[in-house]
Amino acid sequence: MRFLILFLISFAIPVMADDLTAQDGWAVQTTDKPYVQLLGDTKAAVKANKMGVVTEAGPTGTAKKRGITIPGNRVIGVFNNVFAVDMLKLSTAAMIEAPIRMYVTENDDGTATLSYKTPSHVLAPYDGGEELKTMAAELDTIFAKIAADAIK
Repeated sequence: MRFLILFLISFAIPVMADDLTAQDGWAVQTTDKPYVQLLGDTKAAVKANKMGVVTEAGPTGTAKKRGITIPGNRVIGVFNNVFAVDMLKLSTAAMIEAPIRMYVTENDDGTATLSYKTPSHVLAPYDGGEELKTMAAELDTIFAKIAADAIK
């Protein structure tokens, strides 16, 4: 039974990657870059734009250790302490969204996609007034620049 479940999941993984383009509030950038290169370029772009890689998680390496091959998949938590401190002044609840995540996925053809929920979308539900909206817009600009730098 366990094998059957894993077998069925292996067919679902490519379909899940395709649904990124259909998500409201997401920025999705397909590239010609291989997964490993886009992952490295994204981390470099984060640093170059004065943000930090705060967290990283992905199932690919651990799955491989279990004998399961899946496409490259990494979630990168991106933030900066200046924004964190300022956000706390505006909305303690909104801080649950930090770090804001960028997502690097490997496509079936060996290329990779960079996607993320825009900060303004992520922070929209929180009551932080116009100042939080302004911060979210500033983060939108930074995240767009990170993405542009990573995919070029």
